[in-house]
Amino acid sequence: MRHKVILDPAFRRMEEIFHPDDLARLHAVCDVVWGKDEPMPPELIDRECLDAFAIVTTRWRYGELAGLPKLRAILEVGGRHPSSAVIDYDYCRANGIRVLSCAPAFGPMVAEMALGMAIDAAREISAGHDAFRAGSEKYLWDGNVDTFTLYGETVGFIGFGGLAQCLKPPIAPFGCHLLAYDPWRTDQFLKDQGADPVGLDDLLSRARVIFVLAIPSTENRAQIGIRELALIRRDAVFVLMSRSHVVDFEALTTALVEGRFRAAIGVFPQEPMPADHPIRRAPNVVLSAHRAGSIVGDSNLIGRMVVDDLEAMAQDLPPWHMQVAEPEIVARLP
Repeated sequence: MRHKVILDPAFRRMEEIFHPDDLARLHAVCDVVWGKDEPMPPELIDRECLDAFAIVTTRWRYGELAGLPKLRAILEVGGRHPSSAVIDYDYCRANGIRVLSCAPAFGPMVAEMALGMAIDAAREISAGHDAFRAGSEKYLWDGNVDTFTLYGETVGFIGFGGLAQCLKPPIAPFGCHLLAYDPWRTDQFLKDQGADPVGLDDLLSRARVIFVLAIPSTENRAQIGIRELALIRRDAVFVLMSRSHVVDFEALTTALVEGRFRAAIGVFPQEPMPADHPIRRAPNVVLSAHRAGSIVGDSNLIGRMVVDDLEAMAQDLPPWHMQVAEPEIVARLP
């Protein structure tokens, strides 16, 4: 029996997330409805979703789950599980509906960018480039007064989920001493990953490079505020790569404008940021416009994961590639 799959990925484009081979494989396994860049029209949703086996989407707009009796999977391709205010996870668990996220697809891309931006900030690569173009470059020792290498440094991970675990292998050759703060992980898990479990204050005050990799939750909004930012070493690099939700961004901006420490920032509370926002003028800051996980070709991993898991479920096998919505986690999503 072939299952009906609603393929409605807008705001993402089909070619962005699906390689033609994977899309052909999906059509070979399932009866695909829609599959266009534009959002599926409401009248088509009303007609086609009633007997859908799975819905592939970036946001939920398909009505009450109780009205979809054959639904067995929701595969989100936006990058994170919907909050419990949008999806009734208790109903999903009681009725055998899996809720899956493509979040793991972004891990390698974001980890590479995080490491690159950290090295840039530590070695003042962008700052040196700007000085050279302005004709104010300094050579040799004079150009490295405040720079440092990652080799043997103490590196802190705030959040030790999939993104941190993607970053750990490329940072391994530097021989860094790893600290980790993650209240959603046990100390033994962190130790098994080669990191010393520590409190947030301890990590902020000790690490030379701090990677903020935690996902947003109801518990960690602006968790790193004025008091916490004051703990950071003056010679440290603060790398914000997961979500700005975790940081009091205005307090961070003030600290950076004052030159308290260096930073690399890839995510912002408002995108695009206002043209007159002071973060644009802060010294010793590497800025990137939320580009870490948007690479042509690499984003096809999203579609591959979707098709792999739908192919498995069509054969009454469990999904293996996408991130399963765990009740202890989704209950904390904002």
